[in-house]
Amino acid sequence: MSTHGSSSTTSTPSQPAAARAALASWQQSKRQNFYDIDTDLHAVLSYYLGADRLREESPGLSAFGAESATILDDLIRENNRDEHLPVLRRYDSIGRRIDEVIFHPSYLEIGRRAYRTGAMSRYAQPGQERIQLAYSYLLAHHGEGGHLCPFACTAGLIKILQARGDEALKARLLPGLLHTDRSDPAHYHGAQFLTELQGGSDVGQNAVRARRDGDAWRISGEKWFCSVIDADLYLMTARPEGAPSGTAGLGAFVVPRLLPDGTPNAVYIRRLKYKLGTRSMASAEADFDNALAWAVGDPAQGFKSVVEIVLNTSRVYNAIAACGMMRRAEIEATSYAAHREAFGQTIDSFPLVRRTLSQITAERRSAVAGTFGLIALSDQLALGQADDTVRAVFRLVVNMNKYYTSIRCTDVIRQAIEVLGGNGAIEDFSVLPRLLRDSIVIEAWEGTHNVLCAQILRDLQKLSLHRAFFAFVSARAKSQLVRDWTARCEQQVHSLLQSSADEAALHIRAVVDALLPLWQRVCVEEALGTT
Repeated sequence: MSTHGSSSTTSTPSQPAAARAALASWQQSKRQNFYDIDTDLHAVLSYYLGADRLREESPGLSAFGAESATILDDLIRENNRDEHLPVLRRYDSIGRRIDEVIFHPSYLEIGRRAYRTGAMSRYAQPGQERIQLAYSYLLAHHGEGGHLCPFACTAGLIKILQARGDEALKARLLPGLLHTDRSDPAHYHGAQFLTELQGGSDVGQNAVRARRDGDAWRISGEKWFCSVIDADLYLMTARPEGAPSGTAGLGAFVVPRLLPDGTPNAVYIRRLKYKLGTRSMASAEADFDNALAWAVGDPAQGFKSVVEIVLNTSRVYNAIAACGMMRRAEIEATSYAAHREAFGQTIDSFPLVRRTLSQITAERRSAVAGTFGLIALSDQLALGQADDTVRAVFRLVVNMNKYYTSIRCTDVIRQAIEVLGGNGAIEDFSVLPRLLRDSIVIEAWEGTHNVLCAQILRDLQKLSLHRAFFAFVSARAKSQLVRDWTARCEQQVHSLLQSSADEAALHIRAVVDALLPLWQRVCVEEALGTT
């Protein structure tokens, strides 16, 4: 006899229905203001900004934190669907070459909301990155989100123009780059194209050529990895005619995507990159055929300026992206574990799950404190308040921090996926698969691990940057743990520098793996009061 409709089946929900209700509750629980609920971010910003300045800035950060957890979360999830990714349109309706990248409307709306925060326009005044990168951290809760890479590229372009551009070039380009309305044609966003097929990290092999043409230049050649190919302005390296080989012969140039009359510049997109991650932001391969360009400062100093200003800026942005992704992984995993039941209890009651969640939180706290400690040094440099010690510490830590946070980010996201079990691999179940893909990309961007560690080794050997680092850390040590740790690291560096060249190259990563967590611990104790 059928029991359909009997009290035994209608008085209590079925097991699948109850599980689905719990998942719906979990999804809703995550839609909380990303800024308001982040007490560690409040503490870090209060420490590095001061309580009064943070009170002034909190309304804007809170408003964006609310958008990020709700409106932007929906838009970025929609924008990252396969059918909404950017596509290349090479020709217009009458066959003219236009090389235009077409984006889904959600992408444009995300950009409008991101740029109106003033995260880029604040570069009009130096020393604002502690706030600017707090906004980027909230945006990075979605991974690259289509606009974090453009943020980094635009920031680097603004900085190099301010530091090295002549007054005419600054007047031509900076107003658009500092504009807050992404939908206004007067707004500019930037890109940076350094990589060539034969060069990669061996930038001295770059072969793109620059030819003077009156007050301007003409650029010819091929760039292999061109992220933000839709940008209005491309910062590029190129070798002027007669310049020497190697990095010493590379100049820095800005190439506009459109000529002053609004027609396309001589930039031809070969194809869009089919990438593992950061898919909603368009990367491409491009040919330049006598494209109009303007030099940024003295071409003989171009590559040095790019490294010191542009790449270091991108490495800080890369680290803040890692921090934001770690925080989002923490939110996903901890909230899921509090809602998901197994064997009659929520899974956060199981010791191994609690251990995983604790590890995720510890890694995220360390990364956030350490990265904002670095950002505070960047602001000191921008304000002209840095002494030789600060300059040396920044040079060392910016490379170590980029390397270390990117590795830890990937591991944290993998741990969060483990908490979700099989559901963690499902693209539309949570943000975690997208975060994992993006985290692997940021490991490679702005210098691979081996390249960065090799640079760190050279800086230790030639510039003795460790002396400033240990002096800086020792002056801020608040616990015996840090003092003992510092002593061990000093001995480790001493042994490294006494070893052969091959031995030092082999062991430098192990040394960095000790130095950067020491930096993080000092910053945690300072900003978060952990003892």
